[in-house]
Amino acid sequence: MNFAVVATVFAVIFVGELPDKTMVASLVMSTRGRPFEVWLGAAGAFVVHVVIATTLGTVVFHLLAPQVVDAVVAVIFLAGAGLVTAEAIRERRRKQDPEPPPVPPARPGRTAATSHYHAPLSVATGAILALWAVAAIAVTGGRWLGRVIDPFLIRVVTAVVLAGLGIYVAVAALS
Repeated sequence: MNFAVVATVFAVIFVGELPDKTMVASLVMSTRGRPFEVWLGAAGAFVVHVVIATTLGTVVFHLLAPQVVDAVVAVIFLAGAGLVTAEAIRERRRKQDPEPPPVPPARPGRTAATSHYHAPLSVATGAILALWAVAAIAVTGGRWLGRVIDPFLIRVVTAVVLAGLGIYVAVAALS
């Protein structure tokens, strides 16, 4: 187990998931049911999701040449940064001129991280722990958090992190 990879994946996934629809859904569901049961259901779903994502990432890594994988990973991270940036801009505009809620951003990077780090267990562990932490925050204090942390700021930080990872992997792919 590579704890640096676990910590890196945890940080990226945690920040990216805070403003996501899963947190909102967990929050809403916890107002109708028992928070622990809601968290348990979300936690189980996240395990399945991460197992599928890391498995696909591992398969892709074994099928493609390392430079091709790095190039694909770079594109995924950069596309994710663009999507999150667009969502941040929509969120800011929505606050200025209310309209129907925007579609939540795609959650890029999970499969890409598996391919890049070559450590599926470490990536899966970091992703699962981050997703569980976000769900726990949602069921225990999501409303308060939404008032304290601006979703626009969270999305901007996520976009910067994804862009940085994309640039880093792109440079590695070209080396």
